Amino acid sequence: MSVPIWPTDLPKPQREDLQVQINDPRLRKPTETGPPGYRRRWSSVARTVTLSIDVPRSLKAVFDGFYEYETKFGSLPFWMPDPMTDGWPLLDASGSPLLTDDGSPILLSAQWLCLFGEETPVQSIRGIRFVIAFSVTVMP
Repeated sequence: MSVPIWPTDLPKPQREDLQVQINDPRLRKPTETGPPGYRRRWSSVARTVTLSIDVPRSLKAVFDGFYEYETKFGSLPFWMPDPMTDGWPLLDASGSPLLTDDGSPILLSAQWLCLFGEETPVQSIRGIRFVIAFSVTVMP
């Protein structure tokens, strides 16, 4: 069985709604007095990322099909382009994009192996478009 891949037809997530939270790897040690004590619960740390996409009706169907059939209602992991890295230009120390010989910018590429989050995707209508909000857990 192959791991499903995020549909290329779907747009990049909206930047203003993107939120990242690192899952806490600490286990609190009980203390009677003084500051709290912690130790590591596990060595690998997953991240929960909240995303949203704004799509027309046709792409809503693409998302619905991916969620329902490809990931079996979010129960299977999938590969997704990292929206904070994938497709952005590689910059030099001054912040200018690095270019190829033909003048095209060199673009970064990064993929996440992730699962849909605990909550199912929430869909709302904005005019004639659909906003789909969801979270994913990015595997370490």
